[in-house]
Amino acid sequence: MIIAICGEAGSGKDSAGRELARRLGYRFYSIGDIWGEMAHKRGLSLEEFNRLCEGDESADREIDRYQKELGRKDDNFVIVGRMSAHFIPHAFRVFLKVDPKEGVRRVLQDLKNRKDEHYSSAEEAGKALQAIQAGNEKRYLRLYGVNPFDQKGYDLVIDTTRIGIDKVVDLIMAGMAERNGI
Repeated sequence: MIIAICGEAGSGKDSAGRELARRLGYRFYSIGDIWGEMAHKRGLSLEEFNRLCEGDESADREIDRYQKELGRKDDNFVIVGRMSAHFIPHAFRVFLKVDPKEGVRRVLQDLKNRKDEHYSSAEEAGKALQAIQAGNEKRYLRLYGVNPFDQKGYDLVIDTTRIGIDKVVDLIMAGMAERNGI
């Protein structure tokens, strides 16, 4: 089975995806990590790279091909990416949402371990995250006619604002079992 996780900034996508993959003994793929590597190779921050990609779709197309091929050739993995549910439609599709203030708090906490992104305040981080999401929505609507933040296209939607990763993973696994009639 393939599980595709999408969601809002700070919702715990990567953390939940890694833990889910660990519990299931599946491989884990993070499109965000790949995207970050692409930005880093170009000497750009994620925000700069996202702005660049709004006018140059080659990076999107490269990652899109990768995801489609992975979904065709492989099985038993967890993938976290904004468009993964679209490019691997037979996956169990999960959307994680979070209160924006809590999402910003989590992102700022996570950034303490990273060197490539810095914000001087929660307000600055919130504005940057909103701009990134708006840019992604615009780009994906233009390229594919899809808004990955529209929760209607998912098998399971979880609000992670007040629950930890273990509970999120428990809910995903329960949703998978229900889908498979277990």
